[in-house]
Amino acid sequence: MSIQVYNTLSRQKEPFQPLDANQVKMYVCGPTVYNFFHIGNARPFVVFDQVRRYLKYRGYNVKYVMNFTDVDDKIIKRGLQEGISPQEVADKYVEAFFTDVEALHVTRADVYPRVTEEMNEIIAMIQELVETGHAYESGGDVYFSERSFPEYGKLSKQTMENLVAGARVDVNDKKQNPTDFALWKAAKPGEIAWSSPWGEGRPGWHIECSAMIRKHLGEQIDIHGGGVDLTFPHHENEIAQSESCTHKPLATYWMHNEFLNLNNEKMSKSTGNFFTTRELLEKYEGAVLRFLLLSAHYRNPVNFSEELVENAQNGLDRIRASYANLKHRLESSTDGDAEKVDLEHFRAQFVAAMDDDFNTADGITAIFELASDANKYLRQETVERQTLQAYMALFEELMGVLAVPLAAEKANLDAEVEQLIVERTEARASKNWARADEIRDKLTEMGIVLEDTPQGIRWRRK
Repeated sequence: MSIQVYNTLSRQKEPFQPLDANQVKMYVCGPTVYNFFHIGNARPFVVFDQVRRYLKYRGYNVKYVMNFTDVDDKIIKRGLQEGISPQEVADKYVEAFFTDVEALHVTRADVYPRVTEEMNEIIAMIQELVETGHAYESGGDVYFSERSFPEYGKLSKQTMENLVAGARVDVNDKKQNPTDFALWKAAKPGEIAWSSPWGEGRPGWHIECSAMIRKHLGEQIDIHGGGVDLTFPHHENEIAQSESCTHKPLATYWMHNEFLNLNNEKMSKSTGNFFTTRELLEKYEGAVLRFLLLSAHYRNPVNFSEELVENAQNGLDRIRASYANLKHRLESSTDGDAEKVDLEHFRAQFVAAMDDDFNTADGITAIFELASDANKYLRQETVERQTLQAYMALFEELMGVLAVPLAAEKANLDAEVEQLIVERTEARASKNWARADEIRDKLTEMGIVLEDTPQGIRWRRK
């Protein structure tokens, strides 16, 4: 069975058939780099990293491009607040972006184009749209004429009345029609600007992605991804711009992840209803946050809470404990001559889930069932090395696809735990039982469970 992908354009699942049999071209809208990104922003970064990883697992080569919007009103405002240039603001938060997504085990895209480095391509595309009658200059601004593209609205499936109402249109005498949108904005006094055939200015938001896709991936791509809030107007406008130039479908599959909410409302910096990913990484392991984001299907909204993080931590601990116990029993296992255990149905269950529109939630369920089966096997008095290794190999394979490590990442807490265990061991060696019990009680309060085994002390989080 082929991979099935839910396509926002058709509102149904479709068999995945890339334009090139073995090469997938994938573009995802990246951040506007003026601040640390919040955990809601992190969802598309993790989701589409996972899509790419799974496609590669299934044998595809993937070229993955994600842009940085590094010129924007918010960046200019942040520069004024921090007393630095817009370029310095962008550089600062691009570096922060890489630090934080890598903590979530997100592999870097193949290309991260930045608006300020793609200006020639952006201006050339705007010129092309003007010359073909799809755009017009007005008072130093350039607007796309929505009426010049009859298929406008095909992605968002809205009527013209709804499009006008939903476009957040400001009163603007420069526009020929309310739904026309800016491709180029005339410079304001003291603002960063570039020279163009229409005077000094900078590009509108939507045109940058169309130009970057054409430069780095070509006229047509396989997958275009982003948050559901980008469906309209951003992705609708990208389609209009690109397809007016090429007369070809911009993307075969349009994929959109749902929101990660807080207090049942969309996370938003403007309302203060958010946690930055960096804040959460100070408290939680990055792998736990990734596991949380993958524990629900990407098209289902999720309401973020501490309880949700704890559930993710407990679920991941359960998988890790099973793997650790398998590894631990290797030392006392026998070679045996029984046939190798057949675990293929767990792999098949995982693949079937992921083939069904990248259903990581059901994929994780398959791994939990693998853990339950492994735990059942471990209850036997005698275990065979080959069987243990088979279980471990499958854990490594499937958790590797999800990019969730099977060992907890070392942190300050881990170092403190290790030191307390050393002190407890020394206290027991000197028969200072009161001190040993005191340390054990402290570890219990920290949520640490100690297991005294013939091979030494092992510990895990509750």
